[in-house]
Amino acid sequence: MAARVAEDAPEAVTFVLSGPGGVGKGTIVAKVLERLDDLWLSRSWTTRDPRPGEAPDAYNFTSRDAFLAHAEADGFLEWVEFLDYLQGTPVPDPPAGMDVLLEIDVQGAAQIRSMNPDAVLIFLDTPSRDEQLNRLRARGDAEERVQQRLEHGDIERELAAELGCVVVINDDLDQAVNRLIEVIDSHR
Repeated sequence: MAARVAEDAPEAVTFVLSGPGGVGKGTIVAKVLERLDDLWLSRSWTTRDPRPGEAPDAYNFTSRDAFLAHAEADGFLEWVEFLDYLQGTPVPDPPAGMDVLLEIDVQGAAQIRSMNPDAVLIFLDTPSRDEQLNRLRARGDAEERVQQRLEHGDIERELAAELGCVVVINDDLDQAVNRLIEVIDSHR
């Protein structure tokens, strides 16, 4: 799964960031990418609609038909039906000399680990389930969706522990960004 930049060049390191809904993955990733110019983000595909205020490039927003056609053409490393939409990680094609960052759910992280045992799995979490609840509501998720994401978050935390993910708590944005960069630097 990791890309080779040249025959004698070292293999790119693959970092997989996952975490429950509302934890702030997108915000943290944007700040990390501002500081690390040798880290390439693979944009996930999704068939869901953008959330209010969500950046148009947060995902490759696409139709269900286009998504399934890409999957049929082996264009994804992994993909899953999540709640009521599809999401997947395209086969990465990073520029030479760049490590890869995948921002995906923890089930996808498990699939990446099975393909690439050297992938570094990082689980970003909120300080508490109550904080996750507050963040989901603050971003405008419908109450039914909030409850679904909370329940799914409990499952994701269990799987992250089973996978041995490095856990980073997002209780302070700057500290969480610094901690994530420390984890990345320590595995390079």
